[in-house]
Amino acid sequence: MNTVSTEVLIIGGGIVGASAALVLAKAGRRVTVLERDLCGSRSSGVNYGGVRRQGRPEVQLPLSQRAHQIWGELESLIGTTGEYERSGHFKLARSAADMQALEAYAELSRPYGLGIELISGERLREQCPWLGGAAVGGSLCPEDGQANPRLVSPAFARAAQAAGARIIEGCEVLQVGHDGQSFVAEARHGEAPLQLRAEVLINCAGAWANRVAQAFGEAAPLTSGHPSMVVTEPIPHFLPWSLGVEGGSIYCRQVARGNVVLGGGRGYVLDEQRARASHDSILGLLPQAAALLPALRHVHIIRTWSGVEGYLPDHHPVIGPSSTQPGLLHGFGFCGAGFQIGPAAGEALAELVLHGRSNIDLDAFSIARFAPRPAVSTVSVVGTHGTDTSDLLSSHPERKIS
Repeated sequence: MNTVSTEVLIIGGGIVGASAALVLAKAGRRVTVLERDLCGSRSSGVNYGGVRRQGRPEVQLPLSQRAHQIWGELESLIGTTGEYERSGHFKLARSAADMQALEAYAELSRPYGLGIELISGERLREQCPWLGGAAVGGSLCPEDGQANPRLVSPAFARAAQAAGARIIEGCEVLQVGHDGQSFVAEARHGEAPLQLRAEVLINCAGAWANRVAQAFGEAAPLTSGHPSMVVTEPIPHFLPWSLGVEGGSIYCRQVARGNVVLGGGRGYVLDEQRARASHDSILGLLPQAAALLPALRHVHIIRTWSGVEGYLPDHHPVIGPSSTQPGLLHGFGFCGAGFQIGPAAGEALAELVLHGRSNIDLDAFSIARFAPRPAVSTVSVVGTHGTDTSDLLSSHPERKIS
């Protein structure tokens, strides 16, 4: 059996895992990424492509703001624009109650500098003549935007490889554990068995990440979700912004060549690794789209798709150190909203490896929030807390990378 030794082993080559690998490789660390399929081919590559801060929970905004800075340097970082543009993100209100919710969010997010602009009434009709009567107003975040995930996500992996990371695609992890000295992963690369040994393990396995967490005794209530999306034939350009709707249910954007990408509802599972857009979700999506955007009333759909995404019940990801195993870090459960914050999440994980702490407060994203609570608490346990993992990584000096 071929054995590979590395400092840092990352399971999962999506945008989070590849971003972490890129930062670590640039810092001179020996890092290996295992991807069961092709890097960026799962949720990182089949998502809608929205690159938005607007609408995120407040606790995610510091991470989202850091990601916004990274996206601004995308071409120099990964060698392609990935069709990224700061086109603006406009969130629509379909009722007075929706508009009040948008106003409240604009106030809540003001300290974070999103620059949200509220538009309603006569100004809405003047500025947005392409809107149907179903919208009564909205909020515009001018510097949010969109990108092509099929280009961006694989490019992060290629950039990491160019920086010195080892990327192994078509490699399925069968078993993972710790032998007291290092992490050991048993994998299958094609038909050949492969063993990997590492000082640090980063779990970025997406919708399948709970298997890794369970191997170390800390299961998270992770479930799979399957977005339902369509793309239309090219039509004359009419939509300047990426659109969302207060309360969810529909989102859309128009790309430079004229196609309109729309999403909403849920697809269905084919098997553990595949999903398809459902007829019911598409039939429910189209009338909403036509009511909001009359230009779509007679447009043909040319493709539908879905994917497999990981969801957690509180709609926040897990980002940070294991609560049971020194040297293990998690980055998963982005609940269909990981494309924009992915580069910052990967950077934060890399910072934990390099420095024992992240520049972003990750306390809210700890996997420990899902740990079973004892019926009677009589013993105070003092341990690693928050984003400072210096004790976690140095409790076994042979596993610390610094």
